[in-house]
Amino acid sequence: MKNLPNFADTLAQLIASASISSTQPSWDQGNLEVIQLLATWFEQLGFNIDIQEVPETRNKYNLLAKIGDGEGGLLLAGHSDTVPFDENRWQSDPLKIVDKDNKFYGLGTCDMKGFFAFILQVCKGLTTQQLHKPLYILATADEETTMAGARFFIENQYIKPDVAIIGEPTNLVPVIMHKGHMSHRITIHGQSGHSSKPSLGINAIEIMYQVIGQLMALKKKLAHNYSNQAFDVTEPTLNLGAIKGGDNANRICGHCELDIDMRSLPGMTDHELIQLLGEALKPLAEKYPGRVTFAELHPSSPSFEQNQSSELVTLAEEISGHQCCAVNYATEAPFIQLLGCQTIVMGPGSIDQAHQPNEFLAHSEIEKTEEILLKMIERYCFKE
Repeated sequence: MKNLPNFADTLAQLIASASISSTQPSWDQGNLEVIQLLATWFEQLGFNIDIQEVPETRNKYNLLAKIGDGEGGLLLAGHSDTVPFDENRWQSDPLKIVDKDNKFYGLGTCDMKGFFAFILQVCKGLTTQQLHKPLYILATADEETTMAGARFFIENQYIKPDVAIIGEPTNLVPVIMHKGHMSHRITIHGQSGHSSKPSLGINAIEIMYQVIGQLMALKKKLAHNYSNQAFDVTEPTLNLGAIKGGDNANRICGHCELDIDMRSLPGMTDHELIQLLGEALKPLAEKYPGRVTFAELHPSSPSFEQNQSSELVTLAEEISGHQCCAVNYATEAPFIQLLGCQTIVMGPGSIDQAHQPNEFLAHSEIEKTEEILLKMIERYCFKE
């Protein structure tokens, strides 16, 4: 146990173990190196280790570590992958820790490999004799793209903790609500031809222009009909994210695609949003039979809400010194919540640093985070 690395060395080794998730195959990587690293360390601390390959992924794995016996207990969860990076915008090697200006710089320092480094340091002082309920550590795969790791873990549902904390970067503010997320591709099947004879073709870009008009109207409808004042962006959002079509200026465009994302408020269902999208596109689908279609880009992530009056929220507010809040981004919380446990999102670092060049974790987070984690473990796992 004494041979385990200190916080800085733990973080450095985790960051050096690249585990990028991306929808682009050229970027996408497995995460087994990170999982095996965590498994080795937690096993030295007396945890039982279960590593599971996530189906239909490229060399992606989940890790579940458990110490202590009995029912209930605490689950500390997070993802083991990171996003890709633009090396030209980094002032240092993203995969090497730089300790400068009281900050640790590196890809995944706050989002969110750093969370596991904190857990390991806190667990160094634990013994099974102190525990009357189990402590679980979950490291998932592919959160940054499909959330395949969390989806697969929930399919098994073989643990039943009392409470769960997902350590995404929230500046240690308890997050009890966030929006859902879904992405769709709208495809226009036109008919190509020579630009000198427009009547002999069907221009997919021109139809997409009309589609965008319908989507902008839907965007206004969502803002008018739905609102939740807990969010700083109070309405559901619809974003036109990427568009491509055509191949030459003198050809009628025969094919055009638009990728959109929609972020729902708690209480809204996927079915409801898809129905609204279908209604918006229906007039054009009828006007151009067989030429306007839309399909899911990847499985949606549901919205999340934890009862503000729950014991976990009350305790988290007390020991963190922060009032709970809502955020606009999505996490694995709604999947973990399906275990039947009280669930919050709370971790070190700022979401403003996530997915950014020169991502960092401040030294000032270390003592506060370890104190909060220890108090949570004492409350939900220690003998009374």
